[in-house]
Amino acid sequence: MKILCISDQIDPLIYSVNIKERYQDVDLVISAGDLPMEYLEFIVSSLNKPLLFVFGNHNLTALPYYHKNLGSSASLQTIAAIRSEGYGSTYLGFTTRRENGILFAGVSGSIRYNSDIGQYTEHQMKMQLLAMVPRLIYNKLRYGRYVDVFVAHAAPFGIHDRPDPCHVGFKCFLWFIKKFKPRYFLHGHIHLYDLQAPRVTVYENTTVINVFSNYLLEFDTTQSAT
Repeated sequence: MKILCISDQIDPLIYSVNIKERYQDVDLVISAGDLPMEYLEFIVSSLNKPLLFVFGNHNLTALPYYHKNLGSSASLQTIAAIRSEGYGSTYLGFTTRRENGILFAGVSGSIRYNSDIGQYTEHQMKMQLLAMVPRLIYNKLRYGRYVDVFVAHAAPFGIHDRPDPCHVGFKCFLWFIKKFKPRYFLHGHIHLYDLQAPRVTVYENTTVINVFSNYLLEFDTTQSAT
C-alpha cells in the first residue's frame, strides 16, 4: 500500500492540477498537522482517497470543532456537520482507527511553549496517551497488535527534535514506542531545510519518519493481514 504523508508545508507538486497524474497510485493520505483544512479538502476531492489527519500548533481554525473544551461558538448542528464531513477527512487526534486493514492512532499538538491552543505539557500529553490505552488493548486482543502507524505532529524527544522551547519532542512518545511498538511513527513540526538532516530513524524497531512537506510511505500490508 502506498501512503502519501504530508505536514507543515503546502507542496506545489501536490497543490496542482497534475495531482491525479502524480499520485494516482496512492491508497491513503496522512497529514501530521500545520496544514490548512482547505489543502486537505483539495487533496481528498482530487484523489478521492481516505485522508487521516491530526492538528499541529498552527492552522488551528477548525480545532475547536473537534474539541468541546475549546468552546467553539458555532451551532451544534454546524459542529456536527464539520465533524462528520471533516472537509472530507477523518480526524485521528487522540483516538484510534482501522483503515484499509491498518491500525492507526494519533495525537495532535506540540510541546507547550506559550499560552496558545494546540500545545501540551509533557504531563498533559502523557495523560492523553494513557486515555488511549483501553482502545490499544482492544486492538491487541482483536488483531494481535496494538497499532501499526502512530501519527503525531511533534517528534519524540531526542529523535529529529530540536532544543528550542517550541520544537523539543515529547519524552512520553518514547514510552509509547517501547510499550506499544508501532511499525511507524510519523511526525511533522521539524522543518527540513538542510538536506543532510535525518528524516528516518529506527528506534526500538519502530521507524520514525519526519514527513515534512511530503513523504511517500510504502506500507507492507502482508504484516497486517488480520
